Amino acid sequence: MSGPSQTHRRGGAERVLRIISGAWRGRRLRFPPSPAIRPTPDRVRETLFDWLASAVVDARCLDLFAGSGALGLEALSRGARHVTFVEHERTAARAIEACLAQWDRERRCNWRVVAADAHAFLASAGHPFDIVFLDPPFGSGMLAAVTARLEEGGWLAPGARIYVECPAADIPPVPKVWARARSKRSGQVGYHLYLRHTGNAAE
Repeated sequence: MSGPSQTHRRGGAERVLRIISGAWRGRRLRFPPSPAIRPTPDRVRETLFDWLASAVVDARCLDLFAGSGALGLEALSRGARHVTFVEHERTAARAIEACLAQWDRERRCNWRVVAADAHAFLASAGHPFDIVFLDPPFGSGMLAAVTARLEEGGWLAPGARIYVECPAADIPPVPKVWARARSKRSGQVGYHLYLRHTGNAAE
């Protein structure tokens, strides 16, 4: 959810989002005024989490291009067991940490914020996640390498769900074992949910 966009940029002046549902429903999320942060809008997040439904509960989630942190925060609000936020802009990473420190005083959720480039993060040993959110910078050409590394590096649990956001005209380059379950378009943005089928596990 972060990075410069060559094809589409949302919300240059919109720096407040809200959590849609769960324990933090209605909370306002404020994020840095960087034009590089392109947050997923409320209505798209609502559709995504409708798709995920109860799969979020007790899931281990990876928000790989975290930006504002909205997707990972929504997942925690809805009962995710753990969320790792990866964001290369340190100011944005610190804002996510500050938000969690304020919101998580009572629930004590399991979360981690990593200020790092996605490629550098994925170069380490993988720990399987049940849900991965992928919204790389539009026009960056990063998606193919990132999806390949997720699949090959041990980052995905059997039956993992992977959300991909990209320009509406693009066909996301994903591994063959990822089956597209749902897909929609909002303006210039296409968003898709994939299920990982390894042949030896149920969804």
